Order: sequence, then structure tokens, then C-alpha cells
Amino acid sequence: MGTTRRQFLRIAAAAGAGAVAPAMASASRPFHIISRRPRLGEEIIGHGDFRYRVERGWADLNPATHPVKNCHEMVMDRRGRLIMITDEPRNNIIIYDKSGALLEAWGHEYPNGHGLTLWNAGGEEFLFITDPPAGRVDKRTLDGRLLLTLEDPRKVGGYEPTANFRPTETAIGPDGTIYVADGYGSYHILRYTPDGKYIDKFGGRGSEDHQLMEPHGVAIDTRRAGTPRLVVTSRQHNSFKYFTLAGEYLETVFLPGAFVCRPVIDGENLYAGVCWSRLRYLNQTPDSGFVTILDRANRVVSNPAGTAPVYEAGELQLMVQALPIFKHCHDVCVDDDKNLYVCQWNAGGAYPTKLHRV
Repeated sequence: MGTTRRQFLRIAAAAGAGAVAPAMASASRPFHIISRRPRLGEEIIGHGDFRYRVERGWADLNPATHPVKNCHEMVMDRRGRLIMITDEPRNNIIIYDKSGALLEAWGHEYPNGHGLTLWNAGGEEFLFITDPPAGRVDKRTLDGRLLLTLEDPRKVGGYEPTANFRPTETAIGPDGTIYVADGYGSYHILRYTPDGKYIDKFGGRGSEDHQLMEPHGVAIDTRRAGTPRLVVTSRQHNSFKYFTLAGEYLETVFLPGAFVCRPVIDGENLYAGVCWSRLRYLNQTPDSGFVTILDRANRVVSNPAGTAPVYEAGELQLMVQALPIFKHCHDVCVDDDKNLYVCQWNAGGAYPTKLHRV
């Protein structure tokens, strides 16, 4: 859709020509690869008012000192620092500036580090980190000091002792309530007090409106006037589902073809990485990710590296990858200039890619 075979081959050839071998790190920036030209290419992706120029190699580091397996998620703190989590325990947390320079790295406790949520508590910022196989959700300072570990629901009556608990993401409500998405476990959303005590759960595995299939992400959506709502990824349903903050089901936003990761709210828009897209006769296609962007009314307005969003009789049509720029988009971070930083899963140890808003 919108791209001929000739255009596709031209873009693919340009991408291949831009690949360069890693260079030796300089003495002044010992951990950051700076010889990686061309950085900012000619590829323009996206649709409508949300179009971006691709910068490959923006965040490449020396893999001998700062390797990554999967770049799972990224957030930006109030100082403009970009904080990323990876499941490489030699440096679970990598912190960049917006030019891609390494500022700091720390953390060895999360061999499967996955979820990274930034919470601004009245001007003081904290990180919530999840490690799914460990069944662990921690609250830490921005420099890595452990403050709190949430209760394991299997030990306090929330789950049966033999239940599967593999938390993937968190969100913090306006009153400090902590929401935990059990995205790889029993598919519930769990609520906790601000001091980490289990309250209750909702959702669970199934295909009813209020149920979830792989609730990979969760966020507080404040884009509409009135009470904030909870938006939850239901990835195998190709959808986001909305709930009240007490866990009552409200509505579903269907995104046909898109296996979405966590919802990221920025201003009037919702952004998400699409880990896979679905072709007509397949459930999932490897290496088929893109980014999707929704407006305030939750209509898709752009799919960078994906097919243009098309609505027929008010219904969104199938969306799939259009350009092979990404493999599996796992998260999107938005900076104050509305540039995007795309983290990928299962992408050969690739560092994040920057998309410059044009």
C-alpha cells in the first residue's frame, strides 16, 4: 500500500549502503561509538502530520563494554535523559542524552529486565522495573537504589501458590495506586497500594470484553476530560482495552494486524511499538514490526514503517509492515521535540533507532 516494488528495492538498497562496521571508541567518549556515518539517512517514514527521518546507529555503543540483548523499554526523565532497560545484566539500565551519547549505566539484578516505568511523584522521579520470570516488580531511584519490592500475589492470597506470575509492566495512578500487568503469566492486572501491598486484580485470560490475552502493557490515559482511565494492551487481540481505575471494563480499541506493546501517552497522542504484524493468512510474521500513532479519539493517524491507516465505513483496515526498517518494535519513547526513539526485541542485539519529526 503506497509503496511500489521499485521504491521498496531502492529504500532497501539505501539502507544496506548505510551499514558501517563498528569503530573504536574515542578516548574522550570511551563507551560510545562515534564513527558511524551516515547517521541521518534520507528515509522518511510515517503518514500525515506524523512523518519522521530515520537515524540508524543513533545509540550504538561498544558491545564489549555495554552490550544489549533486547532493548525492551525507554523513558525520558525531566532532565531530558533517555533511560533504557535491557535484559543484559552487565548493564540493565543504559542512560543516553538526546545526541545518543552514553551518560551512565548501572544494574546487574535483572537477567530478564523488561518493564520500565517512570513515575513523577510531585517532582521526585522513580523507576519501576519488572523481571517477568523472577516474578519481580521493584521501585528504584534514578541512580539505581532499591526502595521497594511489591508483594508476590502467590504469597498473599491474590493467586494460588502454583499460579504463573510473570509481570511485564506497571503504571502509577494519580493516588499512587500501582497497576501491574501480568502480561506473560496469568493475564491479570493487579492493583497495589503505594507501599507495595496487594489489593486485588481484574482481567484474566479469555476473549470476553473484560478479559485479556497477553496484557503486555498498561498506562494511565488522561487525554480526555474527567477521570483518568486505565489503558491495557491485549496483544493477542490486536487491541487496547480501557478500564476504570477500579478495574471496570469500558471499551476496546481494535488495531487489526498489529500485535502492539505498551501504550505510551504523550500530549494528545498514544504511541506504541508493534512487535509483529499479521499478514492475511498468518497469525504473526517474524521481522514485521512498525510504530503506530493514535490521536485523542484513538483513531490511527500514522504508522511509521507500516502501511497507511485506512478507515472504511468507520472501521480500521488491516495494518502490516510496509518497509523493513524494524524487526520487532517493543517500545517508543517521545522527547520534548516529538522525536521518537524505538526500542526493539529480538533484533540481533540492535541498539535503539531515533526518528526525527519532520
